[in-house]
Order: sequence, then structure tokens, then C-alpha cells
Amino acid sequence: MKLKLIKILFLVTLIVSFSTLFNSCTEESTPVNSLVYQCPMDCEEGKTYAENVSCPICKMDLQLIDESSKKIIADENAIESASIFNLTSKWNTQNNERIELKELKGDVLVMVMIYTSCQAACPRLVADMRNIDKKVDSDNVRYILVSIDPETDTPEVLKAFAIENEMDNNRWTFLQGTVDDVREFSNVLAVKYKQISPIDFSHSNIISVFDQKGVLFHQQEGLGVNNDETVSKIKELSN
Repeated sequence: MKLKLIKILFLVTLIVSFSTLFNSCTEESTPVNSLVYQCPMDCEEGKTYAENVSCPICKMDLQLIDESSKKIIADENAIESASIFNLTSKWNTQNNERIELKELKGDVLVMVMIYTSCQAACPRLVADMRNIDKKVDSDNVRYILVSIDPETDTPEVLKAFAIENEMDNNRWTFLQGTVDDVREFSNVLAVKYKQISPIDFSHSNIISVFDQKGVLFHQQEGLGVNNDETVSKIKELSN
């Protein structure tokens, strides 16, 4: 009787052990939710990836997002990952210096895309930029004008344009890049442009404000619009 009881207890123990082992294996084999990544600039309007690669549009590193809310999961690198300073393109300034965007780090950046031979929208965009500069009046703010016609707007042409428009000081930087780099950067700024003749382009009229870490903070669209909000945003960052 005693021996039989021992055998029963042994079998019970064995069954419990196998059950625990089975449950453990089942739990380990249950697939976990896949990681989902997305461009911090959302260049592809909600498109996600299963791998942490680079955005095919702006070339920035993708960021881990919450699949249910489609929001970027905040971490200590989130701001840097969303920064234009991650772009590796190289640009020529009006002073014929070769720079990367990350060299602009530390200042509030007010950016616009123009071309110097434009006779319609660009002069008004330039006037808007100068008006903003006058109202802000801070040495902690830099105004960046990126040419969408890099083949025509050489550093020498940009320099002459800067002098002619009284924008030839440390606050103003004009940039000439390659056609591909300009197209890449226009996607980051959400600026659309198209060459409609050998000397003319149609383009969006957007002024973008970036914080000191190169993260987009505010945008103003239109020509000659009320810029009080833009000025306020710039002062908020620069003070």
C-alpha cells in the first residue's frame, strides 16, 4: 500500500513537471509583436518598416514607433534622430565654403528655398525673410536660403545676390548643393518645386523654423502673410 502511494505521488510529480515544461515552451514559442519603424519626418505619409533602415526619401534613420498610435516612441535619441543634422549632404555657401548642415547646430534656423533668377515669388519670400529678421533682431538666429537651381546659382551668383539684397552678414547663409541633395532637402521641408522652363521654376512658398538641434519647430506658408506667429516662435526658441 505504501509502495503504491509512492508510485502515485511520483506519477503526479512527473505529470506536473511535464505540464510546467510544456507551458514554458509554449510561452517561449508564442510570437511577440514585431517592431515597427517609421521616418521621423513621415516622408512617406504613414508608411512603416519592419527593419530599422534609412528613409528612402530623406535618408534619415527610421525611428521605433508605437504601432497602435503610430507615434514615435520617445527615447533619449528621439530629438537627434528627427534632426536635419543627420543628413550627410555637403553644401557650398555664398562664401565658397564647403559645409554640412550639422555645422549650423546651436542657432535657431529659419530656412527657405528660392532661386536667384526668380522674378515672381522669390523676391517676396526674400522680403518676408528680411522682415522676420528685422522683427526678431537676434544674433542667435541664422537665415538659410537654399537654391532650387544649383546649376545656375553658383557660390559667386549667391554672393552677388546676398550683397545686392543687403544680406551679406553672418546671419545669412546661402546654400548650393547637388540636384539630388536639393531634392532630398526639399522633401524634408515639404517644399514642392518643378522646373517649367530653362529659367523658371514653380515652387511652394514655405518658411521653416528649426530649433538649435535641427528639429522642425514651425512653418509659415504663403507670401506676404502675417508673420507674428513665426516671429513669436523664433523668439521663443532664441530667448
